[in-house]
Amino acid sequence: MDTYNKPVEMGDEIEVTIESTGAKGDGIAKVNNFVVIVPGAKEGDKVKVKITRVLKKMAFAEIVTGESSSSTSSESNEDGEESYDQAEEQSDDEEN
Repeated sequence: MDTYNKPVEMGDEIEVTIESTGAKGDGIAKVNNFVVIVPGAKEGDKVKVKITRVLKKMAFAEIVTGESSSSTSSESNEDGEESYDQAEEQSDDEEN
């Protein structure tokens, strides 16, 4: 049973403010306390993003428009998603 609220769906375009930067340099925003990872965005950026992937506890998005100070890289996005997938699997194991 999925007990997590997912306020975003794949393909959604939403405006977010990047609240912090993750360990790999990706921007981190929250939508109703649901984490959205935005590669290429920096803390303080206000950007319109498109949701590209939704997991149990987080989603990934790419910048559509906004005040980002850097460009996105699909290579870093794929690497970042893999490491986040592993972190989520470990978190799920610890909960069980």
